[in-house]
Amino acid sequence: MKTYTPKKWDLLGLEGISDDTLGVHFGLYEGYVKNTNLLNERLTEIRAAGKNAGADPAYAELVRRLGFEYNGMRLHEYYFDNLTKHPQDLKAGKLHDALGEAFGGFDAWKKDFMAVGGMRGIGWVIAYLDTTNGQITNHWIAEHENGNVAGFKPIVVLDVWEHAYIRDYKPAERSKYIEAFFANLNWAACEERLR
Repeated sequence: MKTYTPKKWDLLGLEGISDDTLGVHFGLYEGYVKNTNLLNERLTEIRAAGKNAGADPAYAELVRRLGFEYNGMRLHEYYFDNLTKHPQDLKAGKLHDALGEAFGGFDAWKKDFMAVGGMRGIGWVIAYLDTTNGQITNHWIAEHENGNVAGFKPIVVLDVWEHAYIRDYKPAERSKYIEAFFANLNWAACEERLR
């Protein structure tokens, strides 16, 4: 069985997202990695013993929980990967054009993305690429595994669970956090995901 090792990011000193928030957030991410490994280990043991049965509630819940932990791990990796201490504006290029084409202009895409992020609840905002037609659409992902679109590729990933901003902003100030996210967005990393 393969295990996962938590990734590391050099993101201290971001604009509008404190080092304290990042420290807590990195710790949470490491918990998802740990739990993914533990669940895979436990499921491997159950399968090796021939005790994997869909009618067994314990086995079923472990399998169901695995999607939550895996996506918690992966979505955080996308999120941290698309942040940088040295942001540059996105004024042109393949990603700029794709976002603009999908929404009638880059600013229209950004306004929609921010509106999705401002919705009530906890979750994720993801600008996904539909690999079958090249269209980019914005989606709300509840928890980690509910709402992911099968076969779509995450391009821009924003965590809007409270742990991502509550140490820096009041719950009613989520829009300020979203602005801070855009101030630190690594557009080059997002554009690389279009490939």
